[in-house]
Amino acid sequence: MVTKGLTLSTAESCTSGGIAREITRLSGSSKYFQGGLVAYQDRLKEQFLGVRAEDIMKYDVVSEPVARQMVIGACKMFQTDYAIATTGYAGDGCNGIPSGTIWIAWGSSENIQTSCLTQNIDRETNTNNAIQKALDLFLESIRQIENKIKN
Repeated sequence: MVTKGLTLSTAESCTSGGIAREITRLSGSSKYFQGGLVAYQDRLKEQFLGVRAEDIMKYDVVSEPVARQMVIGACKMFQTDYAIATTGYAGDGCNGIPSGTIWIAWGSSENIQTSCLTQNIDRETNTNNAIQKALDLFLESIRQIENKIKN
């Protein structure tokens, strides 16, 4: 990413800034990481990330459509090429969605990928697993893009 001048941001809910923390632990991350937003409350997802209230009502805040909108919103807010987003119930479940359900979305505004974790260990483990999985999925997609460019 650094050599290509590409930028990254995060929009996190249940991971509480953990993805941003892990990214910024790396020396040189300031060359590509622009910033992150922890939008724990629904109204903040709506206000700052442009998540549609109707989609929260229709699908729940812990859903693929909301995670996708969080990526788009983060790319727009931070003016980045890519973003990583998480929304989930790391602790107690809600609205019939079990504890440990976490949606991860990553990519550019035009090309978003998603994955849903369904684990029910404990809040801290669920959160840490989601942070690691989000980073792994994002890095793998970047590697795939770079391999396509090389070939």
